[in-house]
Amino acid sequence: MSDIFREVEEEVRRERFEKLWKKYGDHIIALAALVVIGAAGVQLYRVYEQREALKASATFVAASQLLERGQPAAAAARFVSLAKSAPGGYAQVSRLAEADALFASGRRVDAIRIYKQIAEGSDVYLGAVSRLHAAWAIADGAPRSEVETLLAPLTDPSNPWHNMAREVLAYEDLRLGRTAEALKAYERIAAESDAQSALRTRAAAMARFLKAGGDANYGSVPPPKPEKSSNASPNPSGGPPAK
Repeated sequence: MSDIFREVEEEVRRERFEKLWKKYGDHIIALAALVVIGAAGVQLYRVYEQREALKASATFVAASQLLERGQPAAAAARFVSLAKSAPGGYAQVSRLAEADALFASGRRVDAIRIYKQIAEGSDVYLGAVSRLHAAWAIADGAPRSEVETLLAPLTDPSNPWHNMAREVLAYEDLRLGRTAEALKAYERIAAESDAQSALRTRAAAMARFLKAGGDANYGSVPPPKPEKSSNASPNPSGGPPAK
C-alpha cells in the first residue's frame, strides 16, 4: 500500500514540476545565463585591470628614469598622461610625481599648486607626503607662519609624520637665524626612538654642526692674488736685460 502512495506522490510532484517549468522555465534559463555571463565579465574585467596596471607600472618606471636622467620636463609630460589614464593608485601617485618633475624643471608655482591640491584630497598618505614636499618647496622663501600653517595637520605628536614636519620647521629656524631653537629641535628629533633612522642621522649631524659653530658667518674668502706671468719680461722697456 505504501508503494502506491509513494508512486502517486511522485506523479503529483512530477506534474507540478512540469507546470512550473512550462511557466517559469524561460526565466530560469535566462537567469542562469546571466549568472554565467556575469561571472565571465568579472573575470575579464580582472584580466583587464591587471593588464592596465602592468602598463601603468612600466610607464611610471620609464618616466621616473627620465627624471633621474635629468629630463624633468619630459618626465612631467609622462606623469601627466598617467595621472589622466592610469588605474587607481597609479593615477594619484603619478600626479605627485608630476609635481616633483615640474619642481625639478623650474616650474615651482605649478608644482606647489599641485602639492597643495593633493594635500587637501582624501588620500591621507599622499596628502601627508604632499604637505612635506610643498613645505620644502617654499621653505627658502615663504614666511615661517605659512610653512607652519601648511604643516599644522602633521605636527601633532600622535601623527606618524610629525618628526618629518619638525625637521622642516627646524630648518626654518636655522634659516631665520634662530640657532638655539634649531639646535633644540634637531636634538629632539635625533633622540626620538620612533623617528626613521635616516631622519635621526640627519638631525644628529645638524646638531653636531650647530654645536661646533658651523652656522657662524666668518665672512667671505678673499679672491686669490693674480700670479705674475712667467712670460713677462723682467725689463719694463722690453729690451734685453741690463748687465
